[in-house]
Amino acid sequence: MGFVIGRGADAATEQAGHVGRYRALDGSQGTKLYLDLDGPHATLIVGKRGYGKSFTMGVVAEELARAAGVTPVVIDPMGVFSTLAEPADGEAVPVEVVDEPAVSADVLGPRSWCSLLGLSAETGAGALVWEAAQQHPTLADMRRHVEQSDAPDTDRRSAVNHIDLADTWGVFDPDGLDASTLASTEITVVDVSGLDSAPMNAVCRGIAEALYRARVDDRIDRLPWLLIDEAHTFFDGIAEDALHTVLTRGRAPGVSLVLATQRPSAVSEIAISQSDVLVSHRLTAGADLEALNAAQPTYMNDSFDERLPTDPGEVVVIDDATETIHAAQIRARDTPHGGGSPSARELADHE
Repeated sequence: MGFVIGRGADAATEQAGHVGRYRALDGSQGTKLYLDLDGPHATLIVGKRGYGKSFTMGVVAEELARAAGVTPVVIDPMGVFSTLAEPADGEAVPVEVVDEPAVSADVLGPRSWCSLLGLSAETGAGALVWEAAQQHPTLADMRRHVEQSDAPDTDRRSAVNHIDLADTWGVFDPDGLDASTLASTEITVVDVSGLDSAPMNAVCRGIAEALYRARVDDRIDRLPWLLIDEAHTFFDGIAEDALHTVLTRGRAPGVSLVLATQRPSAVSEIAISQSDVLVSHRLTAGADLEALNAAQPTYMNDSFDERLPTDPGEVVVIDDATETIHAAQIRARDTPHGGGSPSARELADHE
């Protein structure tokens, strides 16, 4: 047996993922530690660069890929999770890697379109884009609407130029990723590493909204888990509203969210306060420690500064569902870890 984060000490480990072992005071490993994969959770994984937060997210993704009744989707801004399709040991897991992701344009509302294109809705061009997005589902239809309007030429030209800019990103397609497609594979890795911040946020928002709406409307029978690396990137753009919806309303329809970031101070307060599982690697930045301490649960007597581990792979887990705290060592990956930093010495040795 072992402890199941999200369930408790006496819970069965069925539909739970093995994520590590307890870490004793002398550094030795104790009994196994599991993460509940049966019910919905909001999980925040934090840690400074090089201490294992992306590695830990990869461990969670591996366990989700083996679990029944779930559909894990990884948003990959660094291009490091395609290695989930390359098992180092054991049986291969079907992984769909999407390296040219696209979503339907109508997943963004009029306000989001203005924000995405940097237009104020109070300007002539912004009002045109707002109106076009409100009435049409594709970029081509939006462009045609603007061109046929009786607005001043300067406003029409500006609005068309902004819509054309969005078209060049290549992330809007009526036949883009939808919840049914995502739910048809064991695990999907959406590689957005080649995109700038704005189109990256558009893809993330489209996927988050599609999964949430599909569960609300009961159109998919698997429970979605959305895993997002470098999550701070998406709390400074149009994806934020969709992520807040999942954080605050995702439990009822059964949508889970796993966020990994080296900058917890840069994600929203909602992301920290709504997370029922917090996995913390080493942190040293004052702003990040302050953000976590501000949301510290009452049953945690010591500050985060006093609890945090010092070595890569070591974590402190705050399980708000059972109001418990655990010191653990994350287990080894079953698939190669693509997030390590290159070494000049190792490259020189191969010359």
